[in-house]
Amino acid sequence: MGQRPDDWQQMAQRQSHCWGRVAERKMACVTRTETAGNSSGVYGFGKMKNSKNFVLTCVKYFQKMADPWQECMDYAVTLARQAGEVVHDALKNEVNVILKSSPVDLATATDQKVEKLLISSIKEKYPSRRNLAAGEKGVSTDNPTWIIDPIDGTTKCVHRFPFVAVSIGFVVNKKIEFGVVYSCVEDKRYTARKRKGAFYNGQKLQVSQEDITKSLLVTELGYCRTSEIVRTILSNMEKFSCIPIHGVGTAATNMCIAASGGAEAFYEMGIHCWDIAVAAIIVTEAGGVLMDVTGGPFDLMSQRIIAANYDED
Repeated sequence: MGQRPDDWQQMAQRQSHCWGRVAERKMACVTRTETAGNSSGVYGFGKMKNSKNFVLTCVKYFQKMADPWQECMDYAVTLARQAGEVVHDALKNEVNVILKSSPVDLATATDQKVEKLLISSIKEKYPSRRNLAAGEKGVSTDNPTWIIDPIDGTTKCVHRFPFVAVSIGFVVNKKIEFGVVYSCVEDKRYTARKRKGAFYNGQKLQVSQEDITKSLLVTELGYCRTSEIVRTILSNMEKFSCIPIHGVGTAATNMCIAASGGAEAFYEMGIHCWDIAVAAIIVTEAGGVLMDVTGGPFDLMSQRIIAANYDED
C-alpha cells in the first residue's frame, strides 16, 4: 500500500533531522568538487550549515548517479544556443569562404570559429572525453564521444539562406545517447534523449501517421555530385513523381521536420555521417525509423539514409 504525501513529508523531516545530527558530528556538508571531465560523481565534504541542504545534495547526487548523461545534455543545449548566436550574427556580415571539395561543399571562417568554441568549451568542462567534429576521420570507440557539426548547411549560410543549424550529439558504446539540433535563424531547438522521447522547444514530437500515398518527401542532392550518384538521385525522383518532393532545410533540420510530422520521410545519398548522426536519435525517439535506401539496415558510415515515419514492412 502506497504512502500518502504527508507520510513522505514526515519521513523526509525525520531523515533530515537524522542527517543533520550526523553532519554536525562529521562537519559534513556536501559540496561539488568534481572537475570538468570527472564523471565519477565524487563529492567532498565541507562545513555543515543546514541539514536540509545536505539532504537535498544527497538527492541530487543519487539522481546524477542514476542519470549520468543528463548534465552533458543540458550543457549541449546551452552550447548549441551560444554557437547559434555566432552563426546568426555571421549571416549579417560578409562570409569568408574556404572552398572544400566542391562549390557545393564549402567551409567558412564561421565554421572554424564555431567549431573552436564548441570543442574548447567541451574540453574545458569534460577534458577526458573525446570530440569528433565535422570533417574529422575519427575512429569509432565505445568511449563517450561528442559528435559536432558546427554549421549544418554551410553553403546555405554563405548565401544567407535562412536554414542553418548547429548539431551536437553524444555517443556512448557507439550508440547515440542524446542529440541537439538548433536551427539558428528560426530559433528552433530539437532535442532527444535515448528512451526519453524527442522534443521541439520543449514540446514532445511525434512522427506523422500518413501512408505513402499521402506523403510529403524532403531531400537534397547532397555533397557528392558524381555522375553515377546524380543519375540515381534523379531516377529516384522520377519514381516518386506522383508524391510531393521538396528540399529546403539542411540534412539535420529536414530529419527534424520528419520527426515533427511536417513530412513523412527524408532521404539522401552522398551525405556525411556528422550531418545525420545527431538528428538520427530525434527521428527514432519521435517514433520514426531509419534505413538504408536499399531497404536494408541503416549504416551511419554508408552516406545513405531514409528517415521515415514508419516502415510498412
